[in-house]
Amino acid sequence: MSIVTFPNEFLFVEKYRPKTIDDCVLPSALKKTFKDMAASGRIGNLLFSGTAGVGKTTIGKALCEEIGAEYIIINGSENGGIDTIRYQVRSFASTISLTDSKKVIIIDESDGMSQDALKALRGSIEEFSSNCSFLFTCNYKAKIIEPIHSRCTCIDFTISKEDKQLMAATFFQRAVAILKNENIEFDPKVVAELVTKYFPDYRRTLNELQRYSASGKIDVGILVASSDSNLDSLFKAMKEKNFTETRKWVGENSDIEPAELFSRIYEKSNELFEPQSLPQLVLILGDYDYKSAFVTDKQIITMCALTEIMSSLVWK
Repeated sequence: MSIVTFPNEFLFVEKYRPKTIDDCVLPSALKKTFKDMAASGRIGNLLFSGTAGVGKTTIGKALCEEIGAEYIIINGSENGGIDTIRYQVRSFASTISLTDSKKVIIIDESDGMSQDALKALRGSIEEFSSNCSFLFTCNYKAKIIEPIHSRCTCIDFTISKEDKQLMAATFFQRAVAILKNENIEFDPKVVAELVTKYFPDYRRTLNELQRYSASGKIDVGILVASSDSNLDSLFKAMKEKNFTETRKWVGENSDIEPAELFSRIYEKSNELFEPQSLPQLVLILGDYDYKSAFVTDKQIITMCALTEIMSSLVWK
């Protein structure tokens, strides 16, 4: 597999970011949708939703590049206030495009914007419709107000069982091509296991590969670091109802997303809890998984969930 690079970038995720729709790893139906958009030469207002790292921003950039649109990217989490709309958005959207295509404003992580900013965007979308399109990306579309939904074509980056195996295989080939290009020695089985573990979070996978390749070699030894041994210490503390150790573990592993941790607990639930506790566990995980999308401090919501689990369920 041939790959195109951005040579001035250091991070794999940026250095090897796909430049075209064909290079993006997507479900077949989604790829066809985007290729049809590119063929038409114009894109409307779009709202992309899906889990982190699945390529929402990448495909947005690729779409703009393929139709030759002039575009800017605004990070909604960092610059999501009303002043961004008043100045940056309106300034860009109101000026004439230098190309034959409409301008495009990509608002990345739009679910991190303030409600006032999202409300202000309603008018901008309509006011500048002849000159500028808006493309929103988000992890949690429920946090995007309904008037934005109604002004956009909403596209969910969901993956069917039929697409999952093919996409994972395609991304594995890309990971192998990247490692070869970086002259990194690797064990294909280890790379395949890492791809499987983090799929479909391509960003996380590439970041992990780059982290493990710092020594110039990726082999079976890294699997020890990514095994369940770290989780075992958490489960031991929870079973013993040791709040202090549980809190310490959460602090030391703050890079783990609550949703990922909840998923791992669910996967190991039959080993950890008595059968009568499993229905309650499902309700607890579902409740806190939903709540985690709306909090600013992920450690607190994680501790809330773990505290309820260790105090109310029957452990084996």
